[in-house]
Amino acid sequence: MKQFDATEVTAWLDSMQKDLQAISTVDDPFFMIGIRTGGVDVGRHLHTALGLSEPLGELNISFYRDDFSTVGLHPVVGPSQVPISVEGRHIVLVDDVLSTGRTVRAAMNEIFDFGRPARITLATLVQRTGHELPIRADIIGHCIDIPDEQHVSLDASTMSVTVGHKSQ
Repeated sequence: MKQFDATEVTAWLDSMQKDLQAISTVDDPFFMIGIRTGGVDVGRHLHTALGLSEPLGELNISFYRDDFSTVGLHPVVGPSQVPISVEGRHIVLVDDVLSTGRTVRAAMNEIFDFGRPARITLATLVQRTGHELPIRADIIGHCIDIPDEQHVSLDASTMSVTVGHKSQ
């Protein structure tokens, strides 16, 4: 098992913040949406650090997953909250870990149910190997190459990231 402490994770977040500041313009402000649950935690940190005036959107992608029949619904997640129109907007979609790409695909499907954005930029704290879909992040805190049987998880309460076996 490998642990990345709050100092390391904060440095990744700071790097992401700088990259997001570089793409933010006055004439094309972006609207940030986090994927529950970890993406919302990362999104809150970035949203606050960037001083964004519009609220942070939150997506519950449970019903949009292609593996819904095997993993089921996670009842503690709650409904999506997208308080402003995404129509014609630049959306920054935030997730904690990009692994297979299936969560991001589900999130984009849900975003399009709210309207047609001008573009979507994907920001992820950790991008790992093992993609099943051709989805890659535009803004990345940290890249990690680990075997398929390992799992990456964010502990938002301590702002630490753990890499370990999926059974842990």
